[in-house]
Amino acid sequence: MLNAILKSKQREIETLQQPERQMFERKSLIESLRSPVHALGLIAEIKQASPSKGLIVDSINPQQIAMDYERAGASAISVLTDEPFFKGNKAYIAEVKQAVQLPVLRKDFILSEQQVEETARLGADAMLLIAGTVSMTKLKQLYQEAYNQGLECLVEVHSAEELRAVLLHFEPEVIGINNRNLNTFETSIKQTELVAPEVPETSLLVSESGIHTADDVQQVQAAGAQALLIGELLMRQLDKGATIRQLFRKCL
Repeated sequence: MLNAILKSKQREIETLQQPERQMFERKSLIESLRSPVHALGLIAEIKQASPSKGLIVDSINPQQIAMDYERAGASAISVLTDEPFFKGNKAYIAEVKQAVQLPVLRKDFILSEQQVEETARLGADAMLLIAGTVSMTKLKQLYQEAYNQGLECLVEVHSAEELRAVLLHFEPEVIGINNRNLNTFETSIKQTELVAPEVPETSLLVSESGIHTADDVQQVQAAGAQALLIGELLMRQLDKGATIRQLFRKCL
């Protein structure tokens, strides 16, 4: 599935035309995550579908969801922009920026400098970079170009070996450990426990995917996570605020 997604993204890049630049005040992802409303930072995600789960909700109102997340104490909003596999839309970034005062993370498969520029033009504050989708040399180049464009990055890894490879090239400000294997789509929050000891103390650690209960949150917090990225669980809930409060009830 990952290979299919990357091939689709390469075709998209070949015909990419840069959008008009959206003018929004930039918000810092890392600063927001370091000053959470709850015990941990929360990147709350807007996602209608995924390859592993299919359609999560029939329809979405990105602005309303973003406002619900902000009221519930989210630190940032993650916006899926991939259309073929996640039913996202690039226009959602501007819509969300207009609705809330939180930093907005563009979540997509970023493989080229053209997409980095596009992300900045769309109005995002930060973007996801996924280790394993490009070479480590290219990942570093994309990271540097993002900061040149005024963006911050969440650099996602899937194993200790992958993290070590990243750290041989650069040290990201924000490191995400994805508890989902992108090849098998199996999920286990034990992945955060396994990889967290390798994360530099100077990097902010985000645990991503597979977090469904207060016990899960407590477990990844104990492993060293300083923030969470949660999408599917929140998207399925009518009362997102109550769900978020429930998730953090056992935190220190």
